[in-house]
Amino acid sequence: MIYLDNAATTLKKPPSVGNAMRWAMGHAAGAGRSAHFPAMTGAEILYDTRMLAAQLFGLDDPRRVIFTCNATHALCLALYSMQTCKHFVLSPFEHNAVLRPIVDIVKQGNKRLTILQGELWNDDMLLASAKKAIDDGADCFVLCHVSNVFGYIQPLEPLDCLLTEAGIPLILDASQSAGVLPIDVSKLHSLAAVCMPGHKGLYGPPGTGLLLWLSERMPYPLLPGGTGSRSEQTEMPDFLPDRLESGTQNIAGIAGLFEGMKFIQRIGEQEILQHERALSHIAAEELREIPGIVLYVSPDMNRQTGVLSFWSRQLPVETVAQRLAEYNICVRAGLHCAPLAHQTAGTARTGTVRISPGWFQTERQMRRFASRVAGISGKESTQNLE
Repeated sequence: MIYLDNAATTLKKPPSVGNAMRWAMGHAAGAGRSAHFPAMTGAEILYDTRMLAAQLFGLDDPRRVIFTCNATHALCLALYSMQTCKHFVLSPFEHNAVLRPIVDIVKQGNKRLTILQGELWNDDMLLASAKKAIDDGADCFVLCHVSNVFGYIQPLEPLDCLLTEAGIPLILDASQSAGVLPIDVSKLHSLAAVCMPGHKGLYGPPGTGLLLWLSERMPYPLLPGGTGSRSEQTEMPDFLPDRLESGTQNIAGIAGLFEGMKFIQRIGEQEILQHERALSHIAAEELREIPGIVLYVSPDMNRQTGVLSFWSRQLPVETVAQRLAEYNICVRAGLHCAPLAHQTAGTARTGTVRISPGWFQTERQMRRFASRVAGISGKESTQNLE
């Protein structure tokens, strides 16, 4: 099998991830509920993983590391905690995990929503549009660090400077950057929250995610319930992480996430990024030689991760993906839950086929993939999408 869908979920994990999960299933119980050995073992796993996440992302206080089910969970916690804001601003590449909750918040509260102007690889246009939104009274920005469709690395640092100067909070969706691009929250002063999944670039298991809550405002608990602390109160505790972590945590999953982050720490984000970029570059060079293939590649490799999108003038993207699947090559096709990104890039009608190699993929696999695309494209088709 050639697995090229790591932007959705990294399928192959370091062996230590599964080993840690199996061990935790037999030794660790719900944390914070008792003093017996299994409960204390669970508490140690949570503590160690919070400490590691804080170290990996430059956070001074590990209590601000919140365990979530996935990035969508983390984003909803962050976004609904900003409901007092009156004018939200989104980048033109946001995922539905941001767009849908923001639209809900805006409709319920009769608030304003601005979607920035932009185009692929054009940082200046995005930043100019951001300046206009600031002048127009914006009071909360949301940015996906990397487009899940095109791998476009958006200008986080320049935007952070603008927002810091204006005193406007930023929520960062790091779903495609955590584990691939270094993120040091101590150097990004506008950040109110950073949201990420565990099952993508951090090489943890599905059902895990992280919210780094950096704002001084008290976050809104979307899921009130038992925390093992302040049980005499009818309201959620007013301190972190308890305020946002009701119910029994996914101890086994978090044990696996710890090992995934240790793997990232050992290899290094820059090394992983260079490997993924190199594989995508090989694929892009091969795909350019295939008639009818439309590729989305940045002229500056520093503006793109290893995520690569394309479509065929001969076949629908879903057909390309299905035929690749018949050869046991795993890609993703369609709108990728990001209609804004496709509208911005002009691919809303066609969608794209997306490949996203990871650390465990090889040059040989990329060439085999491109060869199969060439074979598929050479088949007769009665449909021309141009």
